Amino acid sequence: MPTDPISAFESVATPEEAVEQLIQLHDAAVEAQRHCLEHFFATGTPPTPLERSRFRYPELRLDYRATSVPPVKQRAYAKFQGPGVYATTITQPAFFKNYLLEQLNHLVRDYGATLEVGISDQEIPYPYIFERGDELGRGAHSAAELAQHFPTPLLAKVGDEIADGTWIFHENEARPLSLFDAARVDYSLRRLVHYTGSDWRSVQPWILLTNYHRYVDQFVRWAVKELTNEDGPYSRLLLPGGIVIDRGLSEAAVEELISSSPWHRFQMPAYHLVRKDGQGVTLVNIGVGPANAKNITDHLAVLRPHCWLMVGHCGGLRQSQSIGDYVLAHGYLRRDHILDSAVPPEIPLPALAEIQVALQEAAVQVTGERGDALKRRLRTGTVVTYDDRNWELRWSQERRQINLSRAIAVDMESGTIAAQGYRLRVPYGTLLCVSDKPLHGEIKLPGAANAFYERAVSEHLMIGLSALDILRGQRSSLHSRKLRSFDEPPFR
Repeated sequence: MPTDPISAFESVATPEEAVEQLIQLHDAAVEAQRHCLEHFFATGTPPTPLERSRFRYPELRLDYRATSVPPVKQRAYAKFQGPGVYATTITQPAFFKNYLLEQLNHLVRDYGATLEVGISDQEIPYPYIFERGDELGRGAHSAAELAQHFPTPLLAKVGDEIADGTWIFHENEARPLSLFDAARVDYSLRRLVHYTGSDWRSVQPWILLTNYHRYVDQFVRWAVKELTNEDGPYSRLLLPGGIVIDRGLSEAAVEELISSSPWHRFQMPAYHLVRKDGQGVTLVNIGVGPANAKNITDHLAVLRPHCWLMVGHCGGLRQSQSIGDYVLAHGYLRRDHILDSAVPPEIPLPALAEIQVALQEAAVQVTGERGDALKRRLRTGTVVTYDDRNWELRWSQERRQINLSRAIAVDMESGTIAAQGYRLRVPYGTLLCVSDKPLHGEIKLPGAANAFYERAVSEHLMIGLSALDILRGQRSSLHSRKLRSFDEPPFR
């Protein structure tokens, strides 16, 4: 890489100045590569080595020199584990501005850390330069030809070593400042567009995950009703395929927009109800199975949401349960296997008190029941998560594990979502609704299932949404120290 004066790191006085500098450097790098791509499409002339040296992510460095005993802070994030230099590459700093300022203000104020901003040696892959990606098709140049002259996504350079605690520290090298570097973030931002059918910027910081499309129908109906409330906090609803429902539209116009959404084209369509204060709700229909659950949460995590909650259906494992009862998971028997190497099944996943209490309080608010009446409908216990939908066919092998775990419900996603929240430091919780009782002859038949769905989905979804309303007022305590390791990067 040719030496270039723009590579020099500069000290900055304040977090605000640091973020503005990051925005300018990122914009300049994107514009430089876009200009060279356009020139290549038009003339076939590749960028010069000096021009290519400008296609790089900005880097943020913090230097913490402890001159006394480090301050003791109750918050779980924005903390240094020891003196040294901490660094990370940054993408989309304009979008992450509030997040970056929150982290940096804590670290500068409480620890006296000093800031530097400069250009990293990590190139921005050319597919991430354009918003949609179809712009690359204008030039009659193959991907192989572009890769000869422009940086490409190198999967060997994209990983979760920091989050998984497998990164190797070398003397005289900076420690990680965040869980994800710029290349990892950009990779996931584009994956979110692919899987959800939404602009990644549309994803809200409070997330509900479900495994049935009926929850989507109910969410859309509720969201549209919320938009009719002129004094309400919500401003617009975003549907897959770029469909936007704003306040003030006629009922006919809203129905036409909903029916025009090409949600069926996307593997895990997402729906976003935007609030004026930026604290809206996203619902993602992840479909069935732990592979989908891991896939989407791998990518949602780079946006650093405040929490994700699983609201879906499960099989009840106790005779005392009834169809339509709720299960509030406080533990997981993880038989999904998809995360066994990253978070081995013997690693306990702690229940997060703030989320458990919020879900229970929300159930009281929505159902109007409390005390013994609520206990008859809402049971707390262990959920078994399988990777085999037909686990019942090997009941003789599974019986002992289920008995030993004292599990009360079975599904295919909850344990995976909780393990991902634990692994990627995103607060998590699970509230399931019993849709069948496979061990007691109450299996899911079409007629009974439809009657159950009509009855239960609306109430269940409202409990999840009400829990998020409660949690919005508890953001500082929600990001639990239970999710942090002893060598945690400073950024949340």
